[in-house]
Amino acid sequence: QLQLVESGGGLVQSGGSLNLSCTASGGASNRYAMAWFRQAPRKEKLFVASISANGRNTYYPDSVKGRFTISRDNAKTTVYLQMTSLKSEDTAVYYCAAHSSIVALTTAPAYWGQGTQVTVSS
Repeated sequence: QLQLVESGGGLVQSGGSLNLSCTASGGASNRYAMAWFRQAPRKEKLFVASISANGRNTYYPDSVKGRFTISRDNAKTTVYLQMTSLKSEDTAVYYCAAHSSIVALTTAPAYWGQGTQVTVSS
C-alpha cells in the first residue's frame, strides 16, 4: 500500500513561484507513474502533470504547459511540482497521485495523497 504525503503549499502572489513535493512510502514507488491533480472550490479535480516511473516522459495540459514542471527523484521517493508564473486561477488543493500505468493514472489513480493548499493572491 503506497502512502503519499504532499508538502510545500502556501500563499503566493500572482506571478510568483512555488514548489510542491510528494514523498512516497510503503511500496516500490519507483515502479509507479506519478501525477499531480488539483481541485478548486466547488469544481472537479483536474489533471495537472504526470511523469513516468523512470522519469523520462512528462505530460501537461495546456493550462499549465510552460509554467509547471514535474520531476522525480526515485532515490528520495519524491516527486516535485515546480510552479511558476502563478495565476489566481491556479488556486486549489493540489493532490499527488500514483498508478502503475501512466495511462490509467490520468483518469483513475490507484493512490492519492491528502492534498496541500495553494493560494495565489491577485
